[in-house]
This record gives sequence, C-alpha cells and structure tokens, in this order.
Amino acid sequence: MELRVNGQKIDITLEGEKTVGQVLKAWESEAAKNDATTISIKLNGQEISADDFESAIQKPIEDNTLLELSIVTKAEIQATFRECGQAFENYVSQLKEIPVLLQSGKEAAANKTIADFAEVIDLFCHTAALSALFPDVYQAVKIGDKAIETFFEEFAPVLKDFEDAFQNKDTVSVGDLAEYEISPRLEEISSAIKQAF
Repeated sequence: MELRVNGQKIDITLEGEKTVGQVLKAWESEAAKNDATTISIKLNGQEISADDFESAIQKPIEDNTLLELSIVTKAEIQATFRECGQAFENYVSQLKEIPVLLQSGKEAAANKTIADFAEVIDLFCHTAALSALFPDVYQAVKIGDKAIETFFEEFAPVLKDFEDAFQNKDTVSVGDLAEYEISPRLEEISSAIKQAF
C-alpha cells in the first residue's frame, strides 16, 4: 500500500494491519502523539465522506491501495492564528484609509485592501473552525470575554453592512464602519491572539 500525508509519500511498515480502518487507527494514535489530527481522507483517489466512512474502513489493504490523508497540527493552527493577528493589526489603519481612497478616485487601491482583508477574515474563520479539533487551542482564544464563535456571530452583520456600503459606494458608511466598528474589533482579535499564543 501507499500512504501520502499532505501530498508527501510516507514510508510505512504494516504491523498486522489488514484493513483501512486498522491503518487509520494506527496512524491517528501516532498523529495524536505529535499534536496532529486528520481532516480529510482519500482512498484510491476518492474522498471518503462521513456517510461512506464505515464501509471504507472495512476495506482490506492491498498492494495497490492508496491512502491519502490531509492533516493539521496544533502548531500550524497556532502559527496561522498568529499570522492572522498580525495581519489584522496592519488592517486597523488601512481600513480607516478606505474612505479617503474612494473620495480621491483610488477605487482600485480600496478594492485591493478590502479583497485582501476578506481573505484574512476567511483564513481566520477557517483556522478557528479547525482549532475546535484541539479544544485547548480553541478555548485559549477569548476575544474580550467571548468565545470566537460568539464574537463572530456579532461581527458578521457588521462585515455584511460594510460590504453592502462599499458596493453601494456609500463612503460615509464605509468610513464609519471601518473606523468605529471594524478596526476596534480587529484590535481586540489581535490582542486576544497575542495573549493566547
């Protein structure tokens, strides 16, 4: 059989494992020792969904079995959180410049700032979701006195208002939201990440 982890071929010696499930179990116990966990599994090129999992793990291991795992480590999640925190710190002042850019006809620069900011927000939310696989990491990030999930439930409508105002070229609302709603929250997130990691 061939085992690939995050695209890299791994040398593996089977020690009596006969089924896909037994190999996965052995892998997971090894991964847990290294603060890692599996987030997706492909068997012979096919993604294994939650519905197919039970039947997939019964399959026997053969010479041509290809098992591909995507894994994430606690250290990677913490590092991504730190990157996001640093990026948010940088966006505090950049977002406040957007109304000026719009008023002076520099829409391309404003668009780029907002697009880049949206990517970091997406990355942060994806990382927060993955961090739930490591409860101590997830719980370490307290924004003010709120869990990540609660904080973002309250933040999401503000981001939606910001997107709408930007699309409607409402520079007054864009400026107010950037300065009084979004920037302070980014400072809170950044500060929470520094305290946590």
